[in-house]
This record gives sequence, C-alpha cells and structure tokens, in this order.
Amino acid sequence: MGIDVGGTHTDAVLIEDLRIKKKAKVITNERDLLDSLWRVTDDLLREENPERLERVVLSTTISTNAIVQGKTDRVGMILVSGPGLSPSLLRINEDCHFIPGYVNHRGMEIAGIDRDNVSRIGERFQRDGIDHCGIVGKFSIRNPQQEIEIRETIATHVRHVSLGHRMAGRLNFPRRIATTFLNEAIREIYTNFVKQVLDLMHLRNVSVPIYILKADGGTIDIAQSGEFPVQTILSGPAASIMGILSMVESRDDAIALDIGGTTTDIAVFAGGVPLLEAVGVTIFGHKTLVRGLRIRSIGVGGDSRVRCEDGRIVIGPEREGPAAAFGGPFPTPTDAMIVLGLTSIGERERAKGALLPLSRHMQCSVLEAAKTIFEQTCEKIASACLDEMEAIVNRPVYTIHEILEDRRLEPKILYVVGGSARPMAFRLGEMLGCPVYIPEHAEVANAIGAALARTTAEMTILADTEQGTLTIGEEGDRIVIPPQFTREDAIGIAKEKLRERAIKMGAKEEDLEIEVTEDQEFNMVRGFYTTGKNIRVRAQVKPGLIASLRT
Repeated sequence: MGIDVGGTHTDAVLIEDLRIKKKAKVITNERDLLDSLWRVTDDLLREENPERLERVVLSTTISTNAIVQGKTDRVGMILVSGPGLSPSLLRINEDCHFIPGYVNHRGMEIAGIDRDNVSRIGERFQRDGIDHCGIVGKFSIRNPQQEIEIRETIATHVRHVSLGHRMAGRLNFPRRIATTFLNEAIREIYTNFVKQVLDLMHLRNVSVPIYILKADGGTIDIAQSGEFPVQTILSGPAASIMGILSMVESRDDAIALDIGGTTTDIAVFAGGVPLLEAVGVTIFGHKTLVRGLRIRSIGVGGDSRVRCEDGRIVIGPEREGPAAAFGGPFPTPTDAMIVLGLTSIGERERAKGALLPLSRHMQCSVLEAAKTIFEQTCEKIASACLDEMEAIVNRPVYTIHEILEDRRLEPKILYVVGGSARPMAFRLGEMLGCPVYIPEHAEVANAIGAALARTTAEMTILADTEQGTLTIGEEGDRIVIPPQFTREDAIGIAKEKLRERAIKMGAKEEDLEIEVTEDQEFNMVRGFYTTGKNIRVRAQVKPGLIASLRT
C-alpha cells in the first residue's frame, strides 16, 4: 500500500503482483491529517484483508509545509566554530550560541569544551522555554566527541538534541548547521505525525513494515525516521518522480511535471535518470546537506486562486480552497478548464459564475476569460520548466550528476502526472516542443512511487593512518586501524557498515544496490617523508524501485 498525503488530496493505492489493484483519493484535511489517512485507507481496504499486506509506504508534505509556513518549534543552537568563518555568517537564529573549542580537519582536538559555559547556556534555554537544541562542531564528522560532551552537559535542560555529525557525513559547516536546525525544528510535529500513523495502522490491524519516503526517493522505516525528520522534506515531490520512474522505460532526456492542486513540481531526467542535488536540497532559503532529487516547485496548480490586479490576470501562488466548481470561494484554473470543456468534473455553472466577475474586469466573454486563464497557467508552468533547464545547463559541470557526461540536456519527452495532468498536458507539450506521455494512473503517481521505492542510505568513511583512526561520519564512531590500512580496506568497511545501516533502516538484503560515490587517497608528508595516508570513501545504496509497475 502506498499513501501520499498532499496539500490538496491524499492518494492511496494497493499494488498486487506489481499491478494496481485499487486506488483511492480524498480531500486532505490540513487540520487533521489523521482524518484524511483514516478515510483514504477506509476506501482502499474495504473488503480487503489487511493481513495480506506486505509493506506500507507513505510520502508526506508535513515536514515541508511546517518549514514553509513557519509552524516549527524554537531551537537553541550551540556551535563550536573554531577559527575561520565569522560567527555573523553562521548565525541561523536569535537563539544561536558560539562556544570556544576546536577540532581540526583531521579530527584532532586542539581546544577543549568549557562544560560550565555549556551548563549556563542550557539554563538559559530552560528559562526561555526552549525544549529543542542543535549542536554542531565544524569538523565533528572527523571527531564527534565535543558534540557528544555538549549533549551530555545540556541533557537535563532540554527535551531533545540533534547532533550535526549524525545529519550527514560530508563537510560543509553552514549546511550542516541548517540541516541540524531544521531537523530539531520539525521534530515535534513530525513525531506526532508518525505516532498518528502507527496508531492508525494498529487500529487497521496492519502489522507489516511501515516506511516513509525521503527526499532522495528512498524509504526509511517510519519508526527510525523520528530521529531524522529533516530527511523527509520534499518527500511528496520525490514520490511523484519515483512514480513516473515506475511507469516509464525510456532512457531519453525528459521533463517531468506533477501538476497538483496547490503546486506544480518540476524535475529533469538525464538519460532516463532523475537528477540529484549535488550537495543538498534547499528549502525556504535553507541550504541543507539532505540528499535529494532535484525538484523545483512553483505555486501554480489546478486550485490556485485567480484574481484581477491592475487589469491583468494573476494566478496563484495562493490556494484558498477547492475550485469554485466544487464549492470553493474563488475562481481557479480548474474552473477555466471546466468552462472550456477540457474536463467534465465539478459543476460547470458554478465555474462559469466564478469567472463572470473576471470576464467583466477583462471586458470579454466568460469563454474568452477561461481561455486566457488556461493559457497563462500553462505559460507559467512552461516558463518555469525552461528556467529550470537553463539553470541546470549553466551550473558548473562538477556540480551536475555524473550521467550528464559533459553533454547538453535535450528533453525528448514530457511526462505529466497529477490531478490536472490530462487537461493541461498537450498544451504544455506544444509550448515546450515535446511529445507528451501521461501514464495510465497519472492521478495517483505519488502513491505508486511511494509504494515501490526502495530503502536508501549513505555512509562516509575517513581513515587517517598516521593517527591510526577511522571515523564513520553518519554514526559518529571512531575505531583504531593499523598503519598498513589501505583504501581497499576502507571501501570494504564502508560497504559493510552501509549494509548494516540500510537493513536497520528497513531495507531488504535483495534490494541493496551499493555503489562507491567518492574514493580518494592522499599522502601526508612531514619533512621529506610520507608519514601516513588520508583516505576518504563514500558509499550509497542507490535510489530506485523494488520493481517497476506492470501494465
């Protein structure tokens, strides 16, 4: 069973023998997501035996919406920045504290932590009612001990702590700060959502593995995800991309659109593979280390509010209810498409009535107003697609997914899914000069993508043979290694530890496709002699599907 909790609709599918057995769609109750989940699973599981389920996977916008709408918790940040960047460039909020201490780039402690100072900061957090704390050291992925010491000192003053070295194993101090901050800021709302999902599945007598989709299009066991909620930002858009992957077999360059009620999500495929963000996704101005698919979301959808300002039509970005044809308060592109006869949903007379005031402002007929709204909606989406293509092509080559191989992207096809896919697809294809493909189950592509996604994980290894230490970035572990330790040894450990991590996250052994994405070795020289080696290895379980959908 795959479930996508979107901003407009909650979709769900049952897949049996890799074919769609059942699908359901309900309006999302933003004030009570559990209500939406209950109703959609009620539709889906009616006359079905829940004991036959093998897995349940959800995708959700709850983390993204909490950040974008500012519905997050206050977070106290403690940063051990050492020399280099000015604190003014690192301060992420008003509750940010910088403390002395320093671990260098090799993981050696140069200056220790003042625990009394940390205790005073903890007491201040407690007085200010701050229950959540993020702790980040510049080179903590090389040696996490100072972050751990700070957590031990502050533990009695806050409810929960996120540590920077657990967020990602890659260097980039500002991004690790943002990632840690967001992880703690959304933790409360996200863990409440997880509890509701687990309670619902218990009431439904569902006792199989339950997963949630991450930004990279991979899954994680939902109970494990509570420690890393930041990984689920952009979960919903990622689900639509995985859904398209499951339904197409082309290896061409392509543009993929998910046209929903609130937003349109844009992704680009190179050689049949969706592009990943090179460093990490950006959300609401926060540049993170969260690995994710490259997706651009724009505030244009079927239910975007349409209004007239200074004699011109403005579409979105607000969604203030459903289309007028369904009882909504304002005209929308969906109403325009109903008036034009492009879709037969809703009440046409209501749609015409909603467009009448706009037509008077525009000094034209209702039909002409509908045509203008439809054309401008398509133009906004097409223009955003072209901007995204240009942005990808103009980025430095080393930041683009390896599959580009120094060639220019040339989309040969336009994939369109989502509730407004069919009425808009062919006009968008004309504007973009691409043939269009709408998969058979386009309206529930997100739920399909969630259901079929496999578990993904990443592991970063840093070995220093001069010091005789090996650090596992994402786990914060340090182990002793011999002077003769080699790059091949590091690759072996990375693969084994990654396998263990992925299985702990809910992966099945047969779904693990592990690849090494970084493999570097440097000699360390003192005087005129080589004193050791610095070895860096990163491995990942490739994002992908447990299987493709059968037609």
